[in-house]
Amino acid sequence: MTKPAYNSIFSPLATQQIPHEHPRLFGSRAKLQQFARQRAEAYRRTSKVAREMPIADAIAPDFATGLSPANKMISQALIAAIDEDAKLAREAIDLAFAHWIGKPINIGHIPFGSDVAMGALVYDLCHEHWTDDERKKFHAYFFANRDQNVDEEPSPFHDGWWGYKNWGLLLGCLAVMYETEKEPFMLYGIDREFRYVAADCLRLAGTGGGYAEGFYVNYYLFEWLMACMAMKECTGADYLEFVPEFYKQRALAGIFEYYPTKREHDTRRSICVGDGRGRFYRSERDRTLAAHRLLVGKFAKDPQHQAINAFLHRQPHLGAFENSWMELLWFDPLVKKTTVEKLPLSHYSSGPGYVYARSSWEEDATYFFFKCGKRFTAHQHLDVGHFYIFKNSELAGEGGHYVDWSGPHDINYYLRTIAHNSVLIHDPKEKFTFIRGYTDEIANDGGQKFPWPGTCFRHNGDGGDADQWRRHRELMDIADMLAYEDKGTYMYCAGDCSRAYSKDKLEYFTRQIVFIRPGTFVIFDRVKSRQPSFQKTWVLHAMKPPTGKAPNLVVTNGTGKLHLQTVLPVKAEVKLNQGEGLYSYGGKNFPPRLKFGDEAECRIEISPAKPSKVDYFLHVLTATDAGVESVPQAVAKVAADKITVTLGNTTISFPTAKVGGSIAIRGKKSTLGSVKPGKE
Repeated sequence: MTKPAYNSIFSPLATQQIPHEHPRLFGSRAKLQQFARQRAEAYRRTSKVAREMPIADAIAPDFATGLSPANKMISQALIAAIDEDAKLAREAIDLAFAHWIGKPINIGHIPFGSDVAMGALVYDLCHEHWTDDERKKFHAYFFANRDQNVDEEPSPFHDGWWGYKNWGLLLGCLAVMYETEKEPFMLYGIDREFRYVAADCLRLAGTGGGYAEGFYVNYYLFEWLMACMAMKECTGADYLEFVPEFYKQRALAGIFEYYPTKREHDTRRSICVGDGRGRFYRSERDRTLAAHRLLVGKFAKDPQHQAINAFLHRQPHLGAFENSWMELLWFDPLVKKTTVEKLPLSHYSSGPGYVYARSSWEEDATYFFFKCGKRFTAHQHLDVGHFYIFKNSELAGEGGHYVDWSGPHDINYYLRTIAHNSVLIHDPKEKFTFIRGYTDEIANDGGQKFPWPGTCFRHNGDGGDADQWRRHRELMDIADMLAYEDKGTYMYCAGDCSRAYSKDKLEYFTRQIVFIRPGTFVIFDRVKSRQPSFQKTWVLHAMKPPTGKAPNLVVTNGTGKLHLQTVLPVKAEVKLNQGEGLYSYGGKNFPPRLKFGDEAECRIEISPAKPSKVDYFLHVLTATDAGVESVPQAVAKVAADKITVTLGNTTISFPTAKVGGSIAIRGKKSTLGSVKPGKE
């Protein structure tokens, strides 16, 4: 990839573009007042938060016992600006000093930039109500946050660059412009770093709208988008148009990352890739929806975003009433919406190597996600080849809980291959060391490996920046999506997972998946180990312990059911790890010290009965409503050069020597893999 030359439309000499009057971050007072008229319900809700609702003594996960100080303060400042209410402005300023500006500076991998943003929002919206002494204190607080965290969050691959640092520093510069000698040069530096460094990272790790940081995109994106919109409002510099490969596809990828059906507080849960939780309602759900609404407003003339808008309108409000200020600013009722039928049923994001697919855009849809991409950042797991399946409820999930960055459960289970729906190749002599700096003994799960102590990394396991990533491609380029195509009746994808494992134990591992709508998945894995004695294990994390008897198992969770047929290997050995043995392997147990929401309750392990260098795993997984008692049985024919599986009126053939094959549905035959990734 050729890096674009730095050609900023913003420079220290161009700060005259920034309005002198306040408010300005999200538009003039007249514009905010227009929002209040056009978005009357959001204005009413935000006003109620600002004027009536109390701050909570402690923040509850469901926001049931009162407001967070941040949402109270932002609501007060926004309504004060709209209503020109001096008393409410004073209350917002006092809150800013009580909870942020008057507190010691946060230093390190904690959101010091967000601290600045809280002050900047009130500074801009209530500017005329600050005393001269208060202004000087905010100036000092703002620059001290920057100066004391100069070496923090250096990598744009990592969530902190966006969510902990630069969104707040950007808002701070725009809010105090013309008041000191520092902010023009600081703003120029952020602008240059975004265009020359961060944008390249976005193109590398985020083309197609997914992002290698995974679940953490739900934490940082809304705030960063707010800062981008403020930059556009104040200077004309449009960061979202600068990297359309990510931003113009993010809303589509984002709604594909929602599981079907709504959850607590009428919200949708996003899948988790890498570190993260999301298993019960927290603020990231509201921030995710607000980010999607903001993007829909930004790209309002784009037909795809108009269809996305139709889907988003199924959730008219955010989950927490106290977040209504986000609706006032970013839920634009004038944006056109078409119909969800105009949305594609699958999407490929080439940056992180994600394939998303659904059977429909209805609430009872079957959902599928597959990951086979490069390594970029510290929060990624050893999970190449992992997939999710959902029908009414989660059926094929992931194991473990994000408890600690580098605790014994996280290091030995949660971030390891054994906690994901992939394949293990067990070399008894393999050693795993220093994962995320963990210095105690680390167990051998037989999974994927990454050289964490590598000197090329600024952050533990992070790629640094795009140039650094390319210089060490041999470490970071660990997987390839080989094929992706959607023919409507079926979707096919294939990935090469080989390089994610130690080359000392594995020659190749390729995974091919055919999703036959509405709910059948044929998964074919080719695995060749260096030694026949290295046991191979196919892993599936079932949300509930299965019933039935191998090779036919059934996982029922709520109103959804997953029928699992092991076609190959013949006479496989099947082990169900559940109860006290759920987090055990190799004679050791790694339970989490805390649990966050639902968990996969059974780790299903399937291995060949006899050792061999080459093994083929062929599984048919059918997702149905819980009331469905049986599904068509798969019949396989194994030849030297290909494996053919027949399932009802569908026949699929996979060659044994390479990736590809053919599919015939009701006699209509097609070649698998005729379309390469990126050519949707």
